[in-house]
Amino acid sequence: MTTRFLGRVLALAFVLVLTGGIFAAADGPDNGDTPVPKTQSAAIAQVRFDQNLGAQLPLDATFTDETGAQKPLSAYFGDRPVILVLSYFRCPNLCGLVYSGLVSSLQQIDFTAGDQFDVIIFSIDPTDTAADAAAKKAELLAKYNRPESADGWHLLTVDSDAQMKKVADVVGFSYVYNEKIKQYAHPAGIVVATPQGKLTRYLYGLEFPANDLRLSLVEGAENKIGSPVDQILLRCFHYDPNTGQYTLAIMNIIRFAGIVTVLVMGFVWWVWTKRRKRSENTAI
Repeated sequence: MTTRFLGRVLALAFVLVLTGGIFAAADGPDNGDTPVPKTQSAAIAQVRFDQNLGAQLPLDATFTDETGAQKPLSAYFGDRPVILVLSYFRCPNLCGLVYSGLVSSLQQIDFTAGDQFDVIIFSIDPTDTAADAAAKKAELLAKYNRPESADGWHLLTVDSDAQMKKVADVVGFSYVYNEKIKQYAHPAGIVVATPQGKLTRYLYGLEFPANDLRLSLVEGAENKIGSPVDQILLRCFHYDPNTGQYTLAIMNIIRFAGIVTVLVMGFVWWVWTKRRKRSENTAI
């Protein structure tokens, strides 16, 4: 068992415990013998993150950004791939961990927000304000430590839950609000979309391997960013929609190795032929 795999298992366990804890806190203490209330089980079952690869975001939906300006979602698309995060800015638990995982991964790649890609963070909480968004943006920019990236981060709020659902339903992000403790139970992860607003990749959990995130952005940009090495890696790695991870594509590696072998053998034969002809001419 690799360290990365173990880390993912622990992160998933943490998400499940935390999600369940939000409802357990409202339903009262558990003495170990009391079965989970049906209402709690039903609520937890509603918290899902389904993959809708290829789905088109509703770019005509209107949001308020951290400056207080109201714009259609299309205003943030058109030139670069976009990383999408659904959360809420005053979240006391899970959201902060997702933000930290994202920023940590972004710091490990040479792409910069506002240049090669954009980040859109939606608030699923209609009570979050533009001031809350501005404060969260300042916090994230300080952690990211790339001041030139400010124009690449967009933190958006909505006036109603129904409006947010337009995006959440397309993304496959299902969440539940617990009225008793005033908190949302929601899944953890990020989504990458093309410049046209089509969903291409999902990365689940609290940590996002830098290599997976980079490859997701290269694919989301339709290979318009990245180096030749990235193109090779895309052929060597395969996106697994069941896990939201990139895995080694063995057949692609075998094909690549076969091509390299043929090229090397061809080069060796060419060098041998040239030397043989030179030796024959010298002997004459």
